[in-house]
Amino acid sequence: MTSLQIGLAILGALVLALVVGHGAWSARRSLPRQAMPEPAPGAASPLPAGQRLEPSFDADDGVANGAAEWHSDPRAEDAAAGAAAHAEPDPDILPPARHRFIQPERKAGLDALIDAMAPIAVDTLASGDAALAAMPPTRRAGSKPFGVEGFNSVSGEWEFPVAGQRYRAFQCGVQLVNRTGALNQIEYSEFVIKAQAFADAIGGEPDFPEMLEEVARARELDQFASAHDAQINFTLRANRTAWSPGYVLQSAARLGFVAGVIPGRMLLPAAEPGRPSLLSLAIDTQAAMADAPEQAALRELSLSLDVPQVDRIEQPFARLCEIALALAGSMDGAIIDDDGNLIRAEAMEVIHAGLEQLYDRLEGHDLPAGSVLARRVFS
Repeated sequence: MTSLQIGLAILGALVLALVVGHGAWSARRSLPRQAMPEPAPGAASPLPAGQRLEPSFDADDGVANGAAEWHSDPRAEDAAAGAAAHAEPDPDILPPARHRFIQPERKAGLDALIDAMAPIAVDTLASGDAALAAMPPTRRAGSKPFGVEGFNSVSGEWEFPVAGQRYRAFQCGVQLVNRTGALNQIEYSEFVIKAQAFADAIGGEPDFPEMLEEVARARELDQFASAHDAQINFTLRANRTAWSPGYVLQSAARLGFVAGVIPGRMLLPAAEPGRPSLLSLAIDTQAAMADAPEQAALRELSLSLDVPQVDRIEQPFARLCEIALALAGSMDGAIIDDDGNLIRAEAMEVIHAGLEQLYDRLEGHDLPAGSVLARRVFS
């Protein structure tokens, strides 16, 4: 074999090795990002003690790009759109929301503001056991919640009947409106049937409000609720490398999210136990349930804030912006609208101003965001 042939053979081997290596490198590069082993307890934090990532809406402070959108309830005619920002912070550790004192909420019960109510008079004290036995099999009239309360002869308060207690009177109620719409005549008729059956079982006499008046009141409340029911959704899209479900969930867990009941859904708990979650994060359910989730490739995730469900004192919108910026920085993503467009960060202030006005209008209607009544109406 001549020296030329030997040289060509060596060159060919080198080219083949390069091709194989490039193919392996490309295949590895195309794999979605995987979750990394968590540092051992006590390991040093990447952020100095006390340091905190804060959101910013200044267009000149290093923000690259981003977008956000504000989706109103489908029944409302107007929908607001806005923007989020894409920055480059170090988001490996993001402390939980600052602790804020929140007044304990009262126990959920019937309320004349959002319920059509029928008082039931009884001649003698009725037992809670009898009331519980007389309850209808379902606690709904159509799509609206149906409730019963008794006036406790000892505490002097209205409550859901309790075994062993005795009650001087009862009242039945049906919710006037929820996100399915306003109470209609068919649902009201079902309410009357259920309330009458309960009253007959305990030996009481109900006094029903006039149907047309209650239906009209429901429509009026529904118009207000439709115009003030808002959800804010951010979509985070991968810029280059896709994400595995484990990588997304690990990144979200570092920011305080916990797993939800639905696969691929995580929730950010409120500062006070028992309160609704501040935010939700969702990825494709099928990818989360795949047999080999580490091989599933995700290019998008969504962050959502259900505005009427969360108390404004929790500052959920600021928290949403903070987390969106952190995820965009750590996961190499961009925040986009439904059309895939990046929207400038200045529009964030427009969304924030609109939210403050929305909060004020809800409070002016005795339905402050995060309250028991607001959560019932906007459910």
